[in-house]
Amino acid sequence: MLKKLGLIVNPIAGVGGRVGLKGSDGMEIVKKAFAMGAELVAPRRAAELLAALIPIKQKFSLITYPREMGEDEAREVGFDPVVVGKIIPRQTTAEDTKRAAREMRDLGVDLILVVGGDGTIRDTYDVLGTDMPILGIPAGVKMHSAVFAADPRAAAESVMKFMWDELPLCEAEVMDIDEEAYRSGRLSAKLYGYMLVPYEPGLMQGMKLASLEAQAEVGQQEAIAKHVVEAMEPGVVYLLGPGTTTRAVAEALGEKKTLLGVDIIRDRKIVVRDANERQILEQLGGEARIIVSPIGGQGFIFGRGNQQISPKVVKKVGNENILVIATPQKLSSTPTLKVDTGDAKLDEVFRGYIKVITGYHQSRMVKVI
Repeated sequence: MLKKLGLIVNPIAGVGGRVGLKGSDGMEIVKKAFAMGAELVAPRRAAELLAALIPIKQKFSLITYPREMGEDEAREVGFDPVVVGKIIPRQTTAEDTKRAAREMRDLGVDLILVVGGDGTIRDTYDVLGTDMPILGIPAGVKMHSAVFAADPRAAAESVMKFMWDELPLCEAEVMDIDEEAYRSGRLSAKLYGYMLVPYEPGLMQGMKLASLEAQAEVGQQEAIAKHVVEAMEPGVVYLLGPGTTTRAVAEALGEKKTLLGVDIIRDRKIVVRDANERQILEQLGGEARIIVSPIGGQGFIFGRGNQQISPKVVKKVGNENILVIATPQKLSSTPTLKVDTGDAKLDEVFRGYIKVITGYHQSRMVKVI
């Protein structure tokens, strides 16, 4: 008997990322993002997932919502989906996501694929709880929940294993943060509940862990910062990604960093705070470096919370000019690193090992998967 796969795409998920808005909750933020030149992210991620499932498309029935909520992406890559429900094109809301989840549950779908961010997952959770399994495909700015696959390709692999009954169903955390607090530089995360997911650790992103503020780690962050600052060169542009470890670099320069944003440094001074992709590209004319720290518990160095450092930015700077910094404690929670830029070919460039600065003149090679 054919399994039924549901597909729900939140078409506006992630539009605030590269333009530096740190989310896409609320129509005013969405309008602002598009006014700043934002591009749609979720449709591309959905198409990437579905393209990877084409070899087994005869093994399941795909049920989706109209137009940009799944139908367009499915037809684009060669599926002939069952389309249910109604939407007003280009005016989708959280209520559309909830209604789609409700209808797919009533149709007895075996697994729902949800393309979006934490807000989209919360909307799905409000309807489904633990009634049926879902799998999140990361397309948002905020992705703290543990229901997400590492990227669309990992999601496709999970779907295939689910089809052959090779994966257990486990409860995974549904998290979300206060976007207004996030935009003002405060991270306020909340656990909303749990959802069932087909689970294999290597294919899932894991839940983000808050940075430890223990004195020992603070001292190690300061040692890392000392090492980085001493190596800074005049005239070179440094892109300083989000986080407490990168904040220590700014503090070593006597500068106040945007904790959850990307700041641009030249000649030991912050010249642009909380920069978006366009502002970053405008500053890149000569030599440049990118300084990032992995997300604790997940291991992502690109693609989670720093979408302003886009594939276009990374290619212009060059992957040989990327500095990854992390304390030994953080690496103990993230023994491997991950990259999910939204550009599969660029992600492959990082596969292998990368040097991570872990202290003053201390480093180790860490695997990127």
